[in-house]
Amino acid sequence: MEKFSKAEVARRKQAVFDTMSQRRQQKILKRGYDKWDPFKEPSDPIDLRRDKTSRTTQQLIRAFLQSLPPDGYSNPYARGAFELCLGIINNDERFVGMFDFACWYQEELRKETQRRKPSETDD
Repeated sequence: MEKFSKAEVARRKQAVFDTMSQRRQQKILKRGYDKWDPFKEPSDPIDLRRDKTSRTTQQLIRAFLQSLPPDGYSNPYARGAFELCLGIINNDERFVGMFDFACWYQEELRKETQRRKPSETDD
């Protein structure tokens, strides 16, 4: 990009400002005209959040849903799975707590079924 003198930058900045709507101009003036830089380079897009396997939430949820039978889930089921996926990847404590409880409960159920099996065979 070309380098401009301070006077040229100020003239261009004023030209951009003058072409804006009055409402937008007021917002800029409220924050400070001197702080405003209409020529600032755009920020980099946010990093796509990935899990420990380097997959995005979209990739994870797609793989999960494809592992189910075609008629094995409803829209609310898929939406809930996606919300949990997002929450876990973003390390949201609410969702991590739900996940931990689900894992704990599954283990409790496994223990319960193992406890019942020996007594069922004794009869």
